[in-house]
Amino acid sequence: MQPLTINSTVTLNNGVKMPLLGLGVYQARGREGEQAVTWALEAGYRHIDTAKFYGNEAEVGRAVKQSGLPREEIFVVTKLWNSDHGYNAARAAFQESQRRLNLGSVDLYLIHWPVSAQRGESWRALEELAAEGRMRAIGVSNYTIEHLKELLATARVIPAVNQVEFHPWLYQKELLEFCRVHGIQLEAYSPLTKGERLRDSRLEAIARKYGKSPAQMLIRWCLQHEVVVIPKSTNPQRIRENADIYDFEISGEDMCRLDAFDERYHCTWDPTGEP
Repeated sequence: MQPLTINSTVTLNNGVKMPLLGLGVYQARGREGEQAVTWALEAGYRHIDTAKFYGNEAEVGRAVKQSGLPREEIFVVTKLWNSDHGYNAARAAFQESQRRLNLGSVDLYLIHWPVSAQRGESWRALEELAAEGRMRAIGVSNYTIEHLKELLATARVIPAVNQVEFHPWLYQKELLEFCRVHGIQLEAYSPLTKGERLRDSRLEAIARKYGKSPAQMLIRWCLQHEVVVIPKSTNPQRIRENADIYDFEISGEDMCRLDAFDERYHCTWDPTGEP
């Protein structure tokens, strides 16, 4: 693996390059959300992850436009919410997200949740929107292996990304391997467990060894598994700290130690019961 930097990208299955590190903006609304995006872009982030459900697409769009950075340098992601599934509804929902962002085309558009019965029609809408050039890549979020198998059986376009909860306490190794085999890039949300496991004594001990914070260790762990990672913060110091992860590498032995934390612990939604 090439040495990682804040500019490191992964090439998706359609040739589009996606930055490995991004900023998640869940619950960061209004001025707080806009400032978080501004601070992240100033710190070198070039990937911002929003969603209709987050209620801050307009703030993300404003911060990106006001940054003065070329639009093509910033990778913007948004998502289709559960109430907008179905062919016509999905097309309309995307157009509204595109309008709120006000950035032209969207870099990546995801189905946020595998809503039963309608997700196939929603995917058909995304395939057509992508063919029309409305977004550069399409993907899914919270899809299990079974959801992916169902989708792959009928899809004309293989999802470029599957965004899921992923951290050492939820080390989804089988899903990661399945996605690799099928050319789907795995992306980690809630990599910091919403702060719930940052004081785990085992994690703290490993972090001390490297002179890094527990949060930095978790972000680096994702990157070394070749998983795109989008830690969320609205604190400028933490936004910068979360990007200060390129001057060290976790050893193979310590990666295995972190992998062994797995206990199928979800700090967010668990999609395994979604039919």
